[in-house]
Amino acid sequence: MTSPTPMTSPAGTARIDTWIWCVRLVKTRSQATAACRAGHVRLNGERVKPAHPVRAGDEIRVRQPGHERVVVVTRIPHRRVGAPVAAESFVDRSPPVAREVPPVVAVRDRGAGRPTKRDRRALERLRDQPRRPDAR
Repeated sequence: MTSPTPMTSPAGTARIDTWIWCVRLVKTRSQATAACRAGHVRLNGERVKPAHPVRAGDEIRVRQPGHERVVVVTRIPHRRVGAPVAAESFVDRSPPVAREVPPVVAVRDRGAGRPTKRDRRALERLRDQPRRPDAR
C-alpha cells in the first residue's frame, strides 16, 4: 500500500504565492501571484516576489480591498487545504476592520423633480457646505 502524503513540505518552505493561496487568503493562485507582483504582499515587512520562500514563524501582510490581513505562519501545507485545516496553518493578527459610516443623504420622494431654491439651501445647511459664490 502507498503511504499517505504528508500535509507539510519536507523542507519546511514554500513559495509565498502558493502559501497564501493554499491557506485561502486569496481565491486563486493567479490572484496571489498578482498581489505579490503589485507589492500587496509583505514578508516580515519587506515586499517580496511570488517565488520568495516562506517558513514557519514568518509574518505575512496581505493588503486586500478595505483592510490588511496580518498572519503569522505556523505550518506549510504543500497543497490547497480545506478552510478548517487552513485556519490551523496561521495565526491571524489582523487589526479589526473599521466599519465605514455611510454619509447622510437627504431623503427625497421618488420623482419629486428638481429641488427648489429653498430645498437646495436646506440641503447645503444639512451638509455644511458653503453657498455657491455665484448664488445671490
